[in-house]
Parts: sequence; structure tokens; C-alpha cells
Amino acid sequence: MRELVERSSFLGVADEAAARRELRRQIGRLERELSELVAAGFGRVLIDGSAPGPGGAPRVLGLGELEQVRDELAERIGEARAQLADRDLLEQENRELLRRMIAAPAEYRWVRISRADVGEPGCGAWHSRPLLGPLGMLMGWWRVKVSSGCPTAGRLAAVEREDQAQASPFPTAARGATALA
Repeated sequence: MRELVERSSFLGVADEAAARRELRRQIGRLERELSELVAAGFGRVLIDGSAPGPGGAPRVLGLGELEQVRDELAERIGEARAQLADRDLLEQENRELLRRMIAAPAEYRWVRISRADVGEPGCGAWHSRPLLGPLGMLMGWWRVKVSSGCPTAGRLAAVEREDQAQASPFPTAARGATALA
């Protein structure tokens, strides 16, 4: 009889260990899913990807604490999915607005839609503007102008060189030294 009692106490420990393994497996799967959602929303939606957990000193978490961590992760995943769905809906509405704006620019005067608004990478934008400035505005000549996007690295480097030349106390001496070298 004594062997059965000891064996049953070992079974309780084994059951708790199995439960802890299962909870850790679920937490790992939920953390992986949350990280995939953070990556999917990168640059579009700010999703909190930090791992929840009880504060304090490092220790082995009990079953109740592991369940709490799992439940918090599941809640964050639900919030992240809702944020991504809202952003997808907004981007779809902006793409539809862009289609209508390109088809009839005069109906969408001065409307500007950036690439980020439609979920595309880059710095460009579409802007409904009059064709010949004030004359086009009076005549009702509207068009959608596509911006060129981000400034190129060459242009930025030229501006930096101009700034450095203006900041130099001896610009002529610096130019002469490079010409002699």
C-alpha cells in the first residue's frame, strides 16, 4: 500500500511536469505567432511584441503564472490581428480612393495620397493638382501628379559637400591644396 502512495505522489509530479511542458510549448507557439504579426505590421502598424511575464527575480514559474503568461500572449495576438485588419481595411479604402482620383482628378482637388497610405514602401505620393497653376484651377484642368519619391543619395551627398565647403574657414586654401595634390 505504501508503494502505491509514493507512486501516486510521483504521478502528480509527472502530471505537473507534463502540464508545464505543454504550457511552455503553447507559449512558444504564441510568441512565434506574435513575432510574425509584428514582422507583418513592421512600418505600417506599431504592435507591442514584448513578452509578458511576472516581474521580479528570475525563477521557475508555477502553473498559474505560466497560464497567465499564455493568456496575456493570446490577448496580445488578438489585439495585433485587430490592428492589422484595421490597417488593411484603411489601405484598401485608400487604394480605392486613389483609383477614383486617377479616373476623375477634378472631383478630388488637392487630395494627396502617400505610398504609405496604400501600403507600399517608399516616399512617393499622388497629388491632385491644377494643370497650369492658377490658370488650370480657373479652367478646371486638374491632373494627378506622381511625386518622384525619396531624394537620391547623390543629391544628398552634393548638399553635404556644399555645407562642408561653406563651413570651412579657408575654402580657397582647401581647394588649392587638393588641386596641388
